[in-house]
Amino acid sequence: MFGSLVPLGGGDPIPLLKEQLMIGRRESSCDIVLRFANVSAHHCRLMLSGGYWYVKDLDSKNGTKVNGKRVSEKRLDPGNTLSVAKHQYEIKYSPEALGAKGPPPADEDFDHILGESLLSRAGLLRRGQKE
Repeated sequence: MFGSLVPLGGGDPIPLLKEQLMIGRRESSCDIVLRFANVSAHHCRLMLSGGYWYVKDLDSKNGTKVNGKRVSEKRLDPGNTLSVAKHQYEIKYSPEALGAKGPPPADEDFDHILGESLLSRAGLLRRGQKE
């Protein structure tokens, strides 16, 4: 087992049994099935990399949040709250037990990065210059 998702407000923990897990409403293709009308058929994907869990929203209708902030992709640290639509779970795992070495990797804000041009991010625009 690679950790668990503990429903906030009660319920049985959901074991994280594989290094990639699909979360959604569709029973035939999801590893973690959430039978709620506001959960998309393929809502989000959990991926284990370098000892840390990451979540990637799959263009779900009602969104995926980490600690109350809507995300498209984000690292999940132990104790973070993952919201799938309005259903909240605390993620529990040990990065060291899953192979993490040293401090966690940089956690960039993917939504901010995608909203900025490559020239701007590289610092290649002169002051006052427009793209």
